[in-house]
Amino acid sequence: MRFVKPYRFQIMGTIVIGIIKFAIPLLIPLLIKYVLDDIVGNDGLSGDEKVSKLLLIMGIMIVIFLVVRPPIEYYRQYFAQWTASKILYDIRDKLFTHIQKLSFKYYSNTKAGEVISRVINDVEQTKTFVVTGLMNLWLDLATIVIAVVIMLTMDVSLTIVSLILFPFYAFSIKYFFGNLRKLTRRRSQALAEVQSYLHERVQGMPVIKSFAIEDEEQKRFDSQNSNFLSKAIDHTKWNAKAFAVVNTITDIAPLLVIGYSGYQVIQGHLSIGEMAAFIAYIDRLYNPLRRLVNSSTTLTQSIASMDRVFEFIDEKYDIADKPNAIPCNKVSGHIQLENVSFAYDEDEEKVLKNISLDVKEGETIALVGMSGGGKSSLVSLLPRFYDVTEGRILLDGIDIREFEVRSLRDKIGMVLQDNILFSESVKSNILIGKPDATDEEVIEAAKAANAHDFIINLPEGYETKVGERGVKLSGGQKQRVAIARVFIKNPPILVLDEATSALDLESEHLIQEALEKLAKERTTFIVAHRLSTITHADRIVLIENGEIVEIGRHEELMEAQGHYYKLFQIQQLEH
Repeated sequence: MRFVKPYRFQIMGTIVIGIIKFAIPLLIPLLIKYVLDDIVGNDGLSGDEKVSKLLLIMGIMIVIFLVVRPPIEYYRQYFAQWTASKILYDIRDKLFTHIQKLSFKYYSNTKAGEVISRVINDVEQTKTFVVTGLMNLWLDLATIVIAVVIMLTMDVSLTIVSLILFPFYAFSIKYFFGNLRKLTRRRSQALAEVQSYLHERVQGMPVIKSFAIEDEEQKRFDSQNSNFLSKAIDHTKWNAKAFAVVNTITDIAPLLVIGYSGYQVIQGHLSIGEMAAFIAYIDRLYNPLRRLVNSSTTLTQSIASMDRVFEFIDEKYDIADKPNAIPCNKVSGHIQLENVSFAYDEDEEKVLKNISLDVKEGETIALVGMSGGGKSSLVSLLPRFYDVTEGRILLDGIDIREFEVRSLRDKIGMVLQDNILFSESVKSNILIGKPDATDEEVIEAAKAANAHDFIINLPEGYETKVGERGVKLSGGQKQRVAIARVFIKNPPILVLDEATSALDLESEHLIQEALEKLAKERTTFIVAHRLSTITHADRIVLIENGEIVEIGRHEELMEAQGHYYKLFQIQQLEH
């Protein structure tokens, strides 16, 4: 209702227009009664008078149905859909904000397709709740009330006969649609799993093709698809039972009215016109009831989808600003790690254990060691992708948890091993570092990153679309675009996580040159496997099993002939 509240006047206006729209057809049974009793069956009128009266009443009705009703119908539909679309826009807007605030921990445990399914499929279902639940439901109820009031003015006993099956109708709705919500949730979850599987496989299509496992993947997809089919059929069976029972009740009601009103006419207690009007009103009365059955189905589906949407919205943030968080404005770059320990989950083993490190402003620190030692985990704590489990990290003497998260991350530039580029142009990807930068600044950043020469040779230069995740560029080209966006950001702190691994020698040389230029006068953390690329660092920190084993300059560590020395010798031999 928080999303609905801003549009309450539009919804109320739509309901008022809708009541007029639904009330107009309720004139038809009264017209039938009037024509049969007061014109056709009126022996006191001559033939010409009957024709004259008939033409007059039909003229009035034609004006009402041809002139008054069409614009009412148009505006009811327009405002209903407009309001629903606006509410959906607001919900998706809120969800995207929410998606951006959720931590890396959430995304490491949740499939992307699952998130997309909730934002697209489940949010679309909530439109039904707005249109049906907040508008049409009330309109159908209003139609029933108006019809019952008119019927009571005509004949009370016949009205009671008309409504005698209402309790059975209400009971059947409650019985059948209570279970439908649970079945709908299961079906939505199964659909989300299909979408999630599909999303992952579309992204991994090069792997499927290179290993020629299309047949195996087809079997796996069939399994996912069959699971959805099974849940959909369970849902359909229950839905079909509900419709069979409820529609039987709504079909029996007119038979009761026809039988009882026929008897009343025979006994002389009711006119032919009143009987015809009542039969017409039964149709007007039970049509909204049938719509309410449909509404109950679609509402149950939409509420089940809304459960999933708001379950997602209620997902807690692992990383959030404190109520009195301060902006991270001027930064010199002095970083202290004090007894830092970290585990990805509370019940998991710590990947970092009691790390203490004092990094001076402008110093370059290289983190080396075997894979899985905790190097990347350590640098991911600096921009608060995760929070420390124990200890603290200070930036210029202030615990980084005291800063506003976004302002802290704004002061840190990151170049990773697998930098993600968006499918837009090269220029747009560089502008991520500084969205309001000029074209001149973009070109300067590209030149500093040794990227300008290859960019201008692309089909459309800086406007060339790079494809999803930058698939149209080579590894070295993607890396240089990623470095360019850090150049344009110009942060005081730099994190290079395996930035030159898995590249050819020429690309490595160009990138190494750009990185050394980028690291000047910045506090820099370099995570590297290839030790020959970090011999220039002010200090080298060797991490094994989450602990600092050795620390010093390259020359000092080589002289000590410890772990670093052995690692360096092995790499030189391999080289």
